[in-house]
Amino acid sequence: MNILQINASARRATDDQGSTSTRLANELTAGLRAANPAATVTVRDLAVTPQPVLDEVALGALFTPADKRSPEQAARVALDDALIAELQAADTVVIGVPMYNFNVTAQFKNWIDAVARAGVTFKYTEKGPVGLLTGKKVFIVTSRGGIHRDQPSDQMTPYLRTVLAFLGMTDVEFVYAEGMAFAAEQGLAAARTQISQLLTA
Repeated sequence: MNILQINASARRATDDQGSTSTRLANELTAGLRAANPAATVTVRDLAVTPQPVLDEVALGALFTPADKRSPEQAARVALDDALIAELQAADTVVIGVPMYNFNVTAQFKNWIDAVARAGVTFKYTEKGPVGLLTGKKVFIVTSRGGIHRDQPSDQMTPYLRTVLAFLGMTDVEFVYAEGMAFAAEQGLAAARTQISQLLTA
């Protein structure tokens, strides 16, 4: 098993401080590895190595044929290529991403924009788009200051299901740590119960 863990908070996790979603993602990954001792783990921490935004310069590089790219363009495309290669190689993907202002972080949106590439991770057909990253199990660990699960304010969960399915990843499980702004202990306990249930399923 190849496990890819993506930490998508703006903050790093240090001991019991910093990013809650990253700490919980670490715990989930540790549980997966305990059940599969031979598993390899790749960690992509977007707080440590943030992916640059998809801007006009990046688009220009992507739409320039590979043999005609400048060294700067080639280097920019290589940043996206590295993320795509990590995702393609993974059997299991663990994503730790908090809710910021009702949706994913800017760090994670930049990651999505990097890995969603026509002809590589999805393709267009006469019957519509087809995701090419199939056969993967995805766990999403999300922390929120308030209570949003199954509420109209949770625009994040349907968005993630949609974009992951667009890329071919439809086997997705969510872990929610909610109420972290006013009931952090209860939120952490509930998330850890969900993690335990997923690991023993």
